[in-house]
Amino acid sequence: MSGESATASATPVGGGGGGVGGIQIHPQSRTRLPDFLQSVNLKHVKLGYHYLVSHLLTLCLIPLMAVIVIEATQLNPDDIRQLWLHLQYNLVSVIVCSTFLVFGITVYVMTRPRSIFLVDYACYKPSAELQVKYTQFMEHSRLTGDFDESSLEFQRKILERSGLGEETYVPEAMHFIPPRPSMQAAREEAEQVMFGALDNLFANTNVKPKDIGILVVNCSLFNPTPSLSAMIVNKYKLRGNILSYNLGGMGCSAGVISVGLAKDLLQVHRNTYAVVVSTENITQNWYFGNKKSMLIPNCLFRVGGAAILLSNKSKDRRRSKYKLVHVVRTHKGADDKAFKCVYQEQDDAGKTGVSLSKDLMAIAGEALKTNITTLGPLVLPISEQLLFFVTLIAKKTLFSGKKLKPYIPDFKLAFDHFCIHAGGRAVIDELEKNLQLLPEHVEASRMTLHRFGNTSSSSIWYELAYTEAKGRMGKGNRVWQIAFGSGFKCNSAVWEATRNVKPSVTNPWDDCIDRYPVQSVFEMSSSGGKE
Repeated sequence: MSGESATASATPVGGGGGGVGGIQIHPQSRTRLPDFLQSVNLKHVKLGYHYLVSHLLTLCLIPLMAVIVIEATQLNPDDIRQLWLHLQYNLVSVIVCSTFLVFGITVYVMTRPRSIFLVDYACYKPSAELQVKYTQFMEHSRLTGDFDESSLEFQRKILERSGLGEETYVPEAMHFIPPRPSMQAAREEAEQVMFGALDNLFANTNVKPKDIGILVVNCSLFNPTPSLSAMIVNKYKLRGNILSYNLGGMGCSAGVISVGLAKDLLQVHRNTYAVVVSTENITQNWYFGNKKSMLIPNCLFRVGGAAILLSNKSKDRRRSKYKLVHVVRTHKGADDKAFKCVYQEQDDAGKTGVSLSKDLMAIAGEALKTNITTLGPLVLPISEQLLFFVTLIAKKTLFSGKKLKPYIPDFKLAFDHFCIHAGGRAVIDELEKNLQLLPEHVEASRMTLHRFGNTSSSSIWYELAYTEAKGRMGKGNRVWQIAFGSGFKCNSAVWEATRNVKPSVTNPWDDCIDRYPVQSVFEMSSSGGKE
């Protein structure tokens, strides 16, 4: 079936519940990410430079101290003796200088941000009996009796173009005919995922649950009472004064939000551990209707979750895998279209699902543009920043009204590895194009989508695990995790490897990494997924 002869087709570009997705009814009107070369907003650059200026004191003190040290090394014994004699007769000056020096050091020590280390993390790998193949997925969808022929055909096309493989996982309740999406089944899915990831995390790090001082859990669509964080406290008998938080409804970018919250809490509470658990629950959120804008999540979302151990203890520096460098968050919720582009609602038949707007890709592009323009001044080399800033000013002043393309910085100079949320094949394609990345830069995202599907907020951790399993993470390497979420949000986290990172014993790619990358996934991307 060619694009020209098609009368109706679907292009999956992400998932509901905070993923990035959209529907294509006519190929001629395909919605794509906006071309970043055409428009960059100056106010977003100012935000990034604001972060830079906020650390100006540290940037000024470092070269000043360097100059003092260099001058001191050039003094000969006579110079030192003369200086000592001079100070003996200027006691007031010595006291004043010493006071200022002690005050400055104290202010610096008290106000400098504490280093946050990622000790280790663990991704949940479901049992093999929960895997679902294309044919099995379609047969079960047909046998439920809830979908008409048009909806079944729509789902078939979504699956063929999705980039998912034949080994992704759906919850146990969805393997029954008819499916059994009960509250009890949803709780069991949550327990299997969260406890499975946490068991591996505690085993990998030898950290006792009682040592955890902060717990942050994010799950967008399943928020029972007691909360998911309370379930973890009860399971592992965490201490009574633990700071626990449960984030709901924040979509696929909530994993980065949870890391940001844990980071802020670790700045305040000294010498402690924080655990972040990122997951999504499918059991009670499967859509059984025929509205096409709500069918895409069924085809893309799969079971998955991750648990991350963060520390502000200086003794953990040596054994940690990464150091947290930046967290940059962008929220477009003030705009009505952005707010409703990923929206949980009921269809005309009263069936609940997550609806994806046709404007989703454009909104995601605007959120991404804001985020990376803010992030740029924090991570890019000075040369790239100058080229970008000069061309931007020229466009706004000297060549206003003329079509002068701004210089788009090369983020490959700032990052060694990219973990782009595996929301769907098309969104990875568009980010690869607009950020001018190479196939190897998006390999982890494509292979994660193929092997595990869209696991929502935890997908960026499966991607990081893929890079480690391939043996590509060296000391000093920088990693950019970027994810989209309902609301609409685009969030970034930047990590720096503190050592040559080897995969953990429980790495989810351990038994299949030799089979990847799958060449057919790259071929599908290059051909645009056409039949």
